[in-house]
Amino acid sequence: MRCGIRTTKCQLLATSLCVMLLGLSIATLSTVTHYGLHFTLISDISLENNSYKVIHYTAFYFGICLSMTLILAALLSCAATVRESQCLIAMGFFCFALAFCGLIPAAFWRYIHSMEVEDSMMDVYDLVYEEVRRNVSSFRRHELTAIHEAFLCCGKRSPFGGTTNVEQKMCPPGQAHNMGQDCLREIQDFLKKHLDFVSVLLGVTIGFTVYGMILTSFLWFSIHFSSNLDRKGKYILRGRI
Repeated sequence: MRCGIRTTKCQLLATSLCVMLLGLSIATLSTVTHYGLHFTLISDISLENNSYKVIHYTAFYFGICLSMTLILAALLSCAATVRESQCLIAMGFFCFALAFCGLIPAAFWRYIHSMEVEDSMMDVYDLVYEEVRRNVSSFRRHELTAIHEAFLCCGKRSPFGGTTNVEQKMCPPGQAHNMGQDCLREIQDFLKKHLDFVSVLLGVTIGFTVYGMILTSFLWFSIHFSSNLDRKGKYILRGRI
């Protein structure tokens, strides 16, 4: 029994370390997503009726809360393995379960609503592009230039070919339209790479979270039954009354 407990403790320590690193990775990714140039630029330009700003802030706060839960689960599991405390093990299991309940909806939302994020980002570019093309606002010219420089793109590809005044005036210096990239395509590709990385991170984290729940529950039962076995067969000497 004690040998099985020692093996489980070693496995739980290794899993907790991995979960802690995954929690830090999620916190880093959430921070980069929130404060990164590409995302903040689109968020600052987007209008109130555009859903991107809501998604932008929700993803950040959710990611930070999830990373804190994972780190707490890892710390509690490490403390539980050292002290063999059933209370700490139960708390660690609860944190793993709480993180799992957050990871599943996050993974589900990523696959169901990824097009919504993509469409909202491209809608922002379309809005700025069309306003510059119609010379509605001079301030939009600075925003369009900033998007072009951030995504290293230049205007939109016309189905009829050729260029417009927007591409000729608003492209980054030294970048001709026929040599540049379509901004809608660049935004699409950039977001796809980012979401693919998010998917891999979520998948790996879900796997380690489930494994952590299994190990904590197994360790709890092992310590519980081991304590019961240690008490069996012992005699207590009492004085004669």
